[in-house]
Amino acid sequence: MHIVLFQPEIPGNTGNIIRLCANTGADLHLIEPLGFLMQDARLRRAGLDYHEWARVRRWPDLEHCLAELTGRVTALTTSGEVWRGEALAGVDDVLLFGPETRGLPDEVLTHPRIDRRLRWPMRPGSRSLNLSNAVAVVVYEAWRQQGFAGAV
Repeated sequence: MHIVLFQPEIPGNTGNIIRLCANTGADLHLIEPLGFLMQDARLRRAGLDYHEWARVRRWPDLEHCLAELTGRVTALTTSGEVWRGEALAGVDDVLLFGPETRGLPDEVLTHPRIDRRLRWPMRPGSRSLNLSNAVAVVVYEAWRQQGFAGAV
């Protein structure tokens, strides 16, 4: 499974997601520009010592990233259809998340590679989850649907 963060802004969130990917086997792809340096102490602190166990790639833009990834692309967005329990992602599929303060822009949401746009269920009046929490919920549900392949 591939997690793509489009222009992430908060180093602590990305550090948490690096740790998540190290523990679930998901690959993490970061689309530039990033709102922080990869050497940022907050990124390192949030990821603890898991950085060496995670597969992380940086890309200059979404086009280059999606040209290499072949699976179905699902954009997670507050403007998507509410997820109702359908399959989320197969082994080679891509889960795309936007930056913390603004979400995925329209030019990304209309990209021809995006197969669907989903929104996680929330209570009325709620806007969104924290990025690292949202990624964790979605990744673990997708991994559960795959029978926790590779888990001990």
